[in-house]
Amino acid sequence: MSLKQSQEQVDAWIKNHGVRYFNELTNMAQLTEEVGEVARIIARRYGEQSEKESDKNKDLGEELADVMFVVLCLANQTGTDLERAFAKKLQIKTDRDHDRHHNNEKLK
Repeated sequence: MSLKQSQEQVDAWIKNHGVRYFNELTNMAQLTEEVGEVARIIARRYGEQSEKESDKNKDLGEELADVMFVVLCLANQTGTDLERAFAKKLQIKTDRDHDRHHNNEKLK
């Protein structure tokens, strides 16, 4: 599924099930909350903290999908074409970083 299709699918879901978009500030707070949930799983599952029993069944994919859902909502309500923006960003990073990481001694 393309980013454009994802944005369209989220918009249809909001219209059919969500009544309306939460305002941008509420969605920004939700995004922060969802990223925090991803951070908690990563920190405890892959970092040095021990994982709490209550967190062991948390699905990282579901939490990442929550982040994506809110990002798609924010893109929709601000008129952002994520597919175009992502392609542009990838080109900028490619041009800027083409040799940068290959020449980074820390990555060898």
